[in-house]
Amino acid sequence: MSDDLRIKALEAHRRYYGKIEVIPKVPIKRLSDFSIWYTPGVAELARYISKMGPDESFNLTYRWNSVAVVSDGSRVLGLGNIGPEAALPVMEGKALLFKYLGGVDAIPIVLRVNNAEEFISIVKALEPSFGGINLEDIESPKCFYILDRLRNELNIPVWHDDQQGTAMVVLAALINAFKIVDKELRRSRIVLVGLGAANYSVLRYLEVYGVDLGNVIVVERPGIGILSRCHPMLDSFKKSMPHWYDAALKTNRDCLEGGIPEALKGADAVIAASRPGPDIIKGEWIRLMADKPIVFALANPVPEILPEVAIKYGAEIVATGRSDYPNQVNNSLGFPAVFRGVLTVRARKITDSMCIEGAKALARYAEKRGLRRDYIIPKMSEVEAYIEVAFSIAKKAINDGIARRRLSDDELKREIRVLIERPRKIVNVMMKSGLIKE
Repeated sequence: MSDDLRIKALEAHRRYYGKIEVIPKVPIKRLSDFSIWYTPGVAELARYISKMGPDESFNLTYRWNSVAVVSDGSRVLGLGNIGPEAALPVMEGKALLFKYLGGVDAIPIVLRVNNAEEFISIVKALEPSFGGINLEDIESPKCFYILDRLRNELNIPVWHDDQQGTAMVVLAALINAFKIVDKELRRSRIVLVGLGAANYSVLRYLEVYGVDLGNVIVVERPGIGILSRCHPMLDSFKKSMPHWYDAALKTNRDCLEGGIPEALKGADAVIAASRPGPDIIKGEWIRLMADKPIVFALANPVPEILPEVAIKYGAEIVATGRSDYPNQVNNSLGFPAVFRGVLTVRARKITDSMCIEGAKALARYAEKRGLRRDYIIPKMSEVEAYIEVAFSIAKKAINDGIARRRLSDDELKREIRVLIERPRKIVNVMMKSGLIKE
């Protein structure tokens, strides 16, 4: 990040005292209106929900469109364990994206907790106030346990964007990249560099999509190298790093050994989500890959290999996590649309199969627009992409019987479009009137 951008970010946030606020959405012309919106009228809503059951809270309160963005600040961006207060501006930024891109009301919540059980207990206690939970910036491997527990124990959708969000967008980009190079993704050889929250979920989604995991090679940090069932440290992973253990049993059918260069020999694609570079992946290693290699270098702020270097050494398609390069693999293409879809139909959960449908919809949208080496996935500015993904997610929830609300295709698309477009219109009106000052 440049010094100029650092200064601008600090000054802008000081000026506006944060990025979001809560404003009324009901008409208020006189004090007597509060007899409807608050006491005594609100007592009837309380009695009705108590009598008819908790699901009525989705019909009578803001709960139907609300998400808690929850973090303990233990792994924030590339900054590490910086604590809950320092994590708050990031969670608030996530809430801004939820609203502006998906029409979802998101509330940032940072927790000062010491262990996974305490975190889980607090989030479970929050369930009655929200229609969904977005877990954010939680260290690995704790994040896997927390997500699995909450997905199983809550009756609302739970999502960890560093896992499911990254994996969904990566899969969409990968589907289109393989179309451009005219190779079959499901039979390809893919290398994953790093097996944290992001790449472990990529591995899971590749499996659900039908990729032969025996052809997938996973490389962890120096000293661990290529994971496999033949790895000498395999038994030690079982308790300390169970996601490594699971990956080792499923991948690397031939028990290949070594590090990144050995893994890349003959590979069709590499997906790196490890630590900031450059030179985590060296240019000359790209030449070891198969013809028309695909390189996803997703570390921020500096990719594991710079795109210009990867292309110089023969990469056919390159994607990063940065907005100043083509093919930005950005979680923001995923989570606003996913939650727009599940909240619109009041879904009880987000399943892996729903996320695969979302990835396919994202890929289809880009394909309709015209695939190129520098356009394998939509940009954040393409509103129609969010509408298409939200519709695919909502439709899958209805078809799988986990939606509280059933709508026709026309009703669903119309409602999703209105909800996604509404925040942009509100911001424009408020800027024109001076309520939001430029």
